[in-house]
This record gives sequence, structure tokens and C-alpha cells, in this order.
Amino acid sequence: MAHRGRGGQRGRHAYIGSFTEAGGRGITVARVDGDTGALTPVYVTDVVANPSYLTLSPGGDVLYAVSESDEGAAAAFSLADPARPEPLGVPVAVRGDGPTHLAAVGSWLLTANYGSGSVSALPVRTGGGLGAPTTVLAHRGSGPVTERQAGPHAHSVVPDPSGRWVLAADLGTDSVWSSALDPLTGVPRPHRETRLRPGSGPRHLVFHPSGDRVYVLNELEPTVTACRWDAAQGLLEPVGTTRVLPVGVEGVTYPSAPVVSADGRFLWAAVRGHDGIATLALDATGDGLDLRGTVGCGGHWPRDLSAHPDGRLLYAANERSGDVTWFTVDPGTGIPARSGSVAVPAASCVVFA
Repeated sequence: MAHRGRGGQRGRHAYIGSFTEAGGRGITVARVDGDTGALTPVYVTDVVANPSYLTLSPGGDVLYAVSESDEGAAAAFSLADPARPEPLGVPVAVRGDGPTHLAAVGSWLLTANYGSGSVSALPVRTGGGLGAPTTVLAHRGSGPVTERQAGPHAHSVVPDPSGRWVLAADLGTDSVWSSALDPLTGVPRPHRETRLRPGSGPRHLVFHPSGDRVYVLNELEPTVTACRWDAAQGLLEPVGTTRVLPVGVEGVTYPSAPVVSADGRFLWAAVRGHDGIATLALDATGDGLDLRGTVGCGGHWPRDLSAHPDGRLLYAANERSGDVTWFTVDPGTGIPARSGSVAVPAASCVVFA
């Protein structure tokens, strides 16, 4: 069912995913204050179960969501009224288990299916609705952390800036899988597997604004791996790994989401367990990272980290404390400072329109 709020306002909006099985309300729409970046919820829709990750169409007029469940699905919403997303048909099965991430690429929606270790390609129909998957790319392999890496677990899928490739980080195989996008159809085709450090558990990745560097945040150790990216050949080359927590930090930690600043000077990483946001400075080449410090995430279990479109603020979706907290970024040091928060039960991601 959809719940009416103080909707109807124009301007910038944020869309917040959540886990309905953990008390989340589904997709929350929030109005974004143009001066402070503060979020004010205005509408909620719970027509999709566990919409844990969201993304926008290239034109920004359609919102897509995964339904993270054993039999995974994806759903599309029209943003004709940005404050009131309207479903475009019913959720479509992705032919994969537990989709955790998705990307809209050309006329396709790609989902990373954690449970089955695969990437599904769903055609986007006229108007933004979804068709059944035409392609499912299955990963193969395992890793040394037997309780987490007995098989493949595709955790994220991200298009490269050239529009020719997509990269999928797989926690179970300790690798990043690259696929070429067919220049005529846009369908992804398997290209190459790039192995990372055994037991690192790659989770999410992000491109440098230059487009020739990739940063892979690892979940099973508190590190980020810097890679060079050759878009001409579709070649990913790891060049170094850096801790996202100070040496000596104890306890179980699970890094979750990286963000790179628009000017390419800083990388931020959310870390669950430690419940912090790490700030790393990038050198001029983009290969070197230096940990500058960590601050509290403002809650518990930051599942996702997002940047405001103008780069002034960061937003942490704190799943277990049920809130989204925002931070003002110091433009000189890159260190974020807490500015406010809003209650969103079982929050899992934030995207901006």
C-alpha cells in the first residue's frame, strides 16, 4: 500500500530504501532542503518488499529498486511527480537470489544477485517499465573464508564512465568481473575476471572522476583496493591496498560503501561494526590513499553512504539504529562533521534526484 504524506512539492528529493522484513517502511521520499541539505520525509510506499537498493534511470524520470529476497525481483516507479513514485507494473523476477544492488545502463537494468552469485540483465521498456531478464551472467569460484565464501556472491554492479563496460564486485570469489556491453544491443557479455587478495571479500566499487581509477571496498577486511582501469581493453589492474581503519582497532568490522569526491581528492568509506566513516586522501595519480581519520556514523550499522549532488554533504543510512544522518564535509581536510539526522527504520540506501 502507499501512504500519503506532505507530498507534491517540487525541487530536489531523496529516495531512501529499507528492509521491510526488519520494520522498514519500504521506499521513503524526503524533501531535501536547498540550504542545509536536511531531509524531511514526505511520502512512503511499501509496495515492494525489502527495497534495499535504489537507482535512477539515466534521464532521472524513473526510480528502480531491487527486492532483496530469496527469489529476487526488481521494480520500476515513475517519477512524473518526484514526491510520489508510482509503480510501473508489478515487480519482475530477476532469476537470481537476494539481489543487493542494481544499475541502469542504456536500455537495460542490471542487478547483482548476492545469493546466487550472478548478474541479471532486464530490458527497460518504453516508459521505463521492466521486462523479464534476457541474460543472467553466473560467476564461478570461492574464497578462503569458508562461512562467507563457499561460492560466488555478486554484491554490486557498476557501469564504467565510457559506457562500454560494467564491473561487478563478487565477495565470494575475491574478484571483480568485467563484462562488455554489446554496442548494438547493450547486453552484457563476459569479458574478464580480476582477482583481488584472497579473503578480502570485495563488496562495492567506485570510479575516480577521471575514469581511469577504480576503488574496491572490501567487506571481509577493513581495506580498499586501488586499481587502474583501461577502458580501451577492459583491463582492471590492482595497484595497492589501504586500510580504512587505524592499525590496532579491534572487533568485527564490515566496510560497506565507498564515495569519491567530485574533485577526486578524497575517498570516504562507511564501516559497520566500527560504526564510522573513514576519510582517505587520494594522491595526484589516484593510486595512493592516505587514511586521514574516522568519525562516528551518527548511528549503528551504516549500510550505505551517499554524497549530496553538490558535494557539500554525506549521508549515512544507518540500518540498525533506523536513521539517515548527514554530515557537512570540510572542503580543506575532507573530514565530515555531523549536521543532522532523520528517523527511517531499517534504512539501507539514499539516492538523490
